[in-house]
Amino acid sequence: MKMKMEICKSLLILPLVMSMSTAYADCAALPDHATLQAALINSVAPNKDNGGFNLNMWGTIVDRDGIVCAVAMTGDDRGDQWPGSRVISAQKANTANAFSLPGLALSTANLFAAVQPGGSLFGLQFSNPVNPAVAYDGANAANYGTENDPLVGEVVGGVNVFGGGLALYDKYGALLGAIGVSGDSSCADHNVAWRTRDGLSLDFVPNGLGDPGDNIIFDYAPTNPGQSGFESMVSAGGFGHPTCTGAANVQVNEDVVTEHPLN
Repeated sequence: MKMKMEICKSLLILPLVMSMSTAYADCAALPDHATLQAALINSVAPNKDNGGFNLNMWGTIVDRDGIVCAVAMTGDDRGDQWPGSRVISAQKANTANAFSLPGLALSTANLFAAVQPGGSLFGLQFSNPVNPAVAYDGANAANYGTENDPLVGEVVGGVNVFGGGLALYDKYGALLGAIGVSGDSSCADHNVAWRTRDGLSLDFVPNGLGDPGDNIIFDYAPTNPGQSGFESMVSAGGFGHPTCTGAANVQVNEDVVTEHPLN
């Protein structure tokens, strides 16, 4: 009788434990191409300042194993966005997924300072290289950004260490994978990714290095403002990111976070 009670208790606890951990589900647990594209387009609507140049964007979603689930674009044609940003968006998704945990989200933006010479994670950017056979398959270029994008179903890999990659958490706190956005300044990419994740209702971020959650940290600055040269740039907290287009960019990020608070 006692054993039966213990088994019942275990069965009751198991779903809760699973919900707070990583969900090794396939892409069926994540937004499909149409859903991603709609959220991405809405995030770069003409009336929304992204803190950069307001360009068209690429967006990629990967699952927890790094498999690409969907690739989308906001333009009408693959040439309406920077062509090189397609693979970068996949790299960002891979990075945010690879270095986030069920209890700690780490955005690609907050890796910038840590991988600089002397940083605590210097060299990380050279790990987990891109699979060139997957990334640069141009045989089906007409399908780039569509539901039949040749990246879908593949592991692209790659590590990207500037803004635009965010982990995806569902309402149960399960880490499902990540989203990567690219096509503008890295600060703008982060803002658009933030809006898009909110639009997908996958921003139940448990904890992170930023404020709030895994938001970008703007504390990478010269130690002596009167001097020039990147050799004098440091991050007070070790996980900062430079501003991309001046102080106004910081305000745009604050507005984006206020309008799209984490769940």
